[in-house]
Amino acid sequence: MSTAFESAIAAFDPALPLAVGFSGGADSTALLVACAGRWPGQVRAAHVHHGLQAAADAFEQHCRALCERLGVPLEVLRVDARHAPGDSPEDAARRARYEAFSALAQAGRAEGAIKSVALGHHADDQAETLLLALSRGAGLPGLSAMPRQTERGGVTLHRPLLAVPGADIRAWLVARGLPWIDDPTNADTRFTRNRIRADVLPALERAFPQFRTTFARSAAHAAQAQALLAEVAAQDLAAVGEPPRIAALQTLSRARQANVLRHWLVREQGAAPSAAQLGALLDQLAACTTRGHDIHVKAGQGAVRREGDVLRCYNCPPSPKAKR
Repeated sequence: MSTAFESAIAAFDPALPLAVGFSGGADSTALLVACAGRWPGQVRAAHVHHGLQAAADAFEQHCRALCERLGVPLEVLRVDARHAPGDSPEDAARRARYEAFSALAQAGRAEGAIKSVALGHHADDQAETLLLALSRGAGLPGLSAMPRQTERGGVTLHRPLLAVPGADIRAWLVARGLPWIDDPTNADTRFTRNRIRADVLPALERAFPQFRTTFARSAAHAAQAQALLAEVAAQDLAAVGEPPRIAALQTLSRARQANVLRHWLVREQGAAPSAAQLGALLDQLAACTTRGHDIHVKAGQGAVRREGDVLRCYNCPPSPKAKR
């Protein structure tokens, strides 16, 4: 009988050649070994060297040794993952990884260039992501957790193991005598995600053994709802214009105003406003009943101001997704 891990690999159908994000941990090790076995000569490992801890060089050496044993080419991607003041270290490292994967795919457009990147996130990671979003009061984008497949920076990212518990992955490795490394920062309970992993998931396991499946289902429902809201926002933005016309916005309900303004700001600057910022903008929009009424609200990484009969985003760094 095949394991959940083996079933997930059998169902995985990426465009080749494929890169596997390889940290040396259990999940990425199992994913690399399985993919290399299924598509010989079509898989390479991509190890992101963050340089954030003393063990980083040892992680790289472990990955080199295992790739030599497997006969899999290894690409080491060195990044600057230092975070800015007020930024999350986890978020900064994650952005650096995704940028490195995009750069790997864009390095060559000729035949044989990488078309897909597989990541080893599993069911426990998905549950942690959902709980982390709940702890931060996230909206539907956060509650959607991690998608199974997404396009980012010109490369297709795949997460084929989202339905596989982490324990099943480690059992698969142990049965084959394959080594992996444990990142010591995963035990650092200063990070909320690590506290969720150490304290909350074991409690959920005892109380609701099927929580991984039900959490994944809830995340999928949230993702579907978010996709619908994005469609409505795109239609409303086409109707109110870019930049949005104030009079046209005021014909919409407050909920649809919030939806379309959030969508517009993400397009403009690549970041959504906070709930407080969006609420302040909606309040000013509602109060805007005279020609001389001013609107000026901080939003995301910039500010929204009234300019004549429209709203404009000022001091906003351009989003890579923005249509220019």
